[in-house]
Amino acid sequence: MTFYGYRRPDGRVGVRNKVLILPASVCASDVTRIIAQQVEGSVTFNNQQGCSQVAPDQQYTMDIMAGFAANPNIYGTVVVSLGCENCQMDLVVAAIRERTNKPIEQVIIQEVGGTLKAVEIAVRYAKAMVADASILRKEEFPVSELIVGTECGGSDPTSGLAANPVIGSMSDLLVAAGGTSILSETTEFIGAEHILARRAATPEVHDRIYEIITRFEQSFHPVGEDVRAGNPSPGNKAGGITTLEEKSLGCIHKGGHSPVNAVYDYAKQVDPKQGLVIMDTPGNDPASVAAMVAGGAQVVVFSSGRGSPTGNPIAPVIKITGNKLTFAKMEDNIDFNAAPLIYGEKTLEALGEELLQMVVETASGKQTKAESLGFTEIAIARACNFV
Repeated sequence: MTFYGYRRPDGRVGVRNKVLILPASVCASDVTRIIAQQVEGSVTFNNQQGCSQVAPDQQYTMDIMAGFAANPNIYGTVVVSLGCENCQMDLVVAAIRERTNKPIEQVIIQEVGGTLKAVEIAVRYAKAMVADASILRKEEFPVSELIVGTECGGSDPTSGLAANPVIGSMSDLLVAAGGTSILSETTEFIGAEHILARRAATPEVHDRIYEIITRFEQSFHPVGEDVRAGNPSPGNKAGGITTLEEKSLGCIHKGGHSPVNAVYDYAKQVDPKQGLVIMDTPGNDPASVAAMVAGGAQVVVFSSGRGSPTGNPIAPVIKITGNKLTFAKMEDNIDFNAAPLIYGEKTLEALGEELLQMVVETASGKQTKAESLGFTEIAIARACNFV
């Protein structure tokens, strides 16, 4: 199978061709919103971080920002900072340059004379980048160039029975074709870690799987908390999930049956053509999706038994549900119906092939429902969950 995308100067292949207006901190986020509203073909997001953070939290913020700019769906980036935040302009630009050689422009609000001057300058930079991006022609590429992130949120029993197994089937097909699939949400490996560890390609990966899960669960103990007290969520329980182990057994189906070849830290750049890999992310959906996109995922497939509208500013997010009632009630948000697996109307293999076909169509330019509705909210994990 092939898709049509854009070859970037760093060698990676994008499935969208946007200019990123990147806020270096919360103090620049409203300014980047104003800029992006004036430049068709640009995207931005609401960055609530970037200042007043301890070093590990700031590093996660830096990795997300650098990863978003480096994601191959982005043609180039206009970085906008206030000027006095912890994530200083030179640090942000250096972090981006470590990952990619794509175009970058810089605007510091305090140095150019305030909001209106910053908007004027950044709009000119962005419009010039959009013009340059517009002359690129799509080329045909094999699916081995794709990195697909997999996520689940608002889960119910149909997630583990249908939606996640269908994602797993798609993942196995993608891996067999030479592509990369990312399994995320360390929170939701708890109780199923032994199953994942048995699939590790090397002893190092085996030990790393146990390490990230143990570290995550133990990080709550010093402050007298237990991750099991907040997970499953009230919505999970209302849908019929009773224990964290039950939720985890459903979650890991997204990884199919392929060997686990690597474990990546939060928001770190994922090497292409890696097969199935794990990224150490929290269960919070926007924070987990953001990390995989920062890692280079061009497309994300997101299952939700209860229904979720979450999207992402950089990568298209395909929504899938195994609950026929949710598919009927949230037709505006859900792209793919996996419920026929439960009712014996279609096989797992057939649905996996259909989902991969949707991934390929999305990679070639078809909008997801989250894209058409303009959903761009993100979150960034805090280091306290990973120490």
